[in-house]
Amino acid sequence: MKPGIYIKFLFVLPILLLLTKAGFTQGSIPERPDPPHLVNDFAQLLSPDQLQELEFKLVAFNDSTSVQITVVIVPSLDGYEKADYAQQLGQKWGVGGSKFDNGFVILIKPKSAGENGEAFIATGYGVEKFVPDATASDIINNEMIPDFKQNDYYGGINAASDVLMSLVKGEYKADKYSKSKKQKSSSIFILIIIIVVVFLFSRNNNNHRTINRSGGAGMLFFPWMMGGGSGSSGSGFGGGGGGFGGFGGGSFGGGGAGGSW
Repeated sequence: MKPGIYIKFLFVLPILLLLTKAGFTQGSIPERPDPPHLVNDFAQLLSPDQLQELEFKLVAFNDSTSVQITVVIVPSLDGYEKADYAQQLGQKWGVGGSKFDNGFVILIKPKSAGENGEAFIATGYGVEKFVPDATASDIINNEMIPDFKQNDYYGGINAASDVLMSLVKGEYKADKYSKSKKQKSSSIFILIIIIVVVFLFSRNNNNHRTINRSGGAGMLFFPWMMGGGSGSSGSGFGGGGGGFGGFGGGSFGGGGAGGSW
């Protein structure tokens, strides 16, 4: 082998090895399910009842609005970045209608012993105005990840899909959702500060009293503990909704956001 050719071979060989490695480590995006479903749990995380409840809710929403929200839970991303995986899956399956590109992909890769959990909400072209990237990020961090950290995958998916449906239906706008979440976080922080101050004040007072030392702090502390509770609401849909008829050929252009835990 001539010296020049040998040098070129040494230069190209590492690139070929990297490409070969990438080809073996990166898997393929799953095929469109047949029969089609809006909730696709390839990791078998959800119970049959949870699958049925989510499917019924999302099919009813699709029937009433034509907007398709599909949930895809996978055991591994097979070498893909979560954003790329979700976008390619939405495009390959054709989530949403071809006329309005009104589809969402909620992708979840559960946490395992060796890998972080990953989640991504991909938005079709037609729904980006309802759910901008910043809002998708807020939904991931506010509705999904806190529940996922407690291994409550159904709770996180259910809450996130409720918010997406409310935004699409115009029950409130994206900026109002994000603002309300920030205000709630600030209120909780202020409440914690007040509780700490009241507790310390009460404790300090008790150090200078000899009467009813054990009762004072409890009376001051209790009302604050009763406030600030939160709860989740259902989707508000009832009745209706047959089987899912299939994806409509929607397109995705890179919109959405994700998070890890």
